[in-house]
Amino acid sequence: MKITALAGGVGGAKLLVGLAALDDVELTAIVNTADDARIYGVHVSPDVDICTYWLAGIADEERGWGIAGDTFHVVDALRALGEDTWFSLGDRDFATCIHRTDRLDRGVPLHRVTRDIAVSLGVTASVLPMSDDEVRTRIVTPDGRTLDFQEYFVKERQEPEVAEVLFAGIAAATPAPGVLTAIAEADRVVVCPSNPVVSIGPILALAGVRDALRAHRDVAAVSPIVRGRALKGPADRMLASVGARVSAAGVASLYADFVTRFVIDETDAGEAPPVEELGLAVQTVDTIMTDRRASRRLARALAA
Repeated sequence: MKITALAGGVGGAKLLVGLAALDDVELTAIVNTADDARIYGVHVSPDVDICTYWLAGIADEERGWGIAGDTFHVVDALRALGEDTWFSLGDRDFATCIHRTDRLDRGVPLHRVTRDIAVSLGVTASVLPMSDDEVRTRIVTPDGRTLDFQEYFVKERQEPEVAEVLFAGIAAATPAPGVLTAIAEADRVVVCPSNPVVSIGPILALAGVRDALRAHRDVAAVSPIVRGRALKGPADRMLASVGARVSAAGVASLYADFVTRFVIDETDAGEAPPVEELGLAVQTVDTIMTDRRASRRLARALAA
């Protein structure tokens, strides 16, 4: 079975691990790049690296990001030199970013750099950045500030209220080579339980992606909202900022034009009726991925 998954963040990475572990599944991950940033002079691609490291089995699973056992000597040295080191980047993680930056500066497109890094780390799934073009998430706060996503997410620890979410550069951006083909040729498309506004939203906003999903006969999506709250991160607050209900049904409403099956947690069975009213089939399972066994269990339910 060919499965193409739309992903970003830890929730997406966990499900990718489960899908990749299934026998007879050929997995392609289309990963958000709108939270990429230039930090310490290097191109940091957080969602791509989170997903790649998890698939490679080297992720720091306690933190959710970075590489297990990594050291932070470079960032510590930068701090000693007076740099504002609000963004933690491990030494091995830094090496990935240096390598990426060098190749991008030499004209190699992001999708090729991403593929080569994944292959070098032993990842058998295909990892595709959503676009080779620069798209950047901007967070507008009620007091009129506009923050780069990493400033909001890391430097300000998701504390500011969100008035608006913008995707700078999205109008001119196109899907990376292979993205639309991966959707069209998949036996099943899975939307991972990633933040629907800032992880999945930028992918859907790319020209042609939503149309490709609408044309597909089998698209399943997993809710990242359980019992009215995000399992991790600011997805619940961001849903409110875009006028959606902070619930599984609220997420379903954002995907209702292309999803055929919407997966909710077994503790959220009360959300089934409003999701069904949107015309979607509902699957109720345990969606909480506490470990790799739980990730595989959810993946099997999605592949069935």
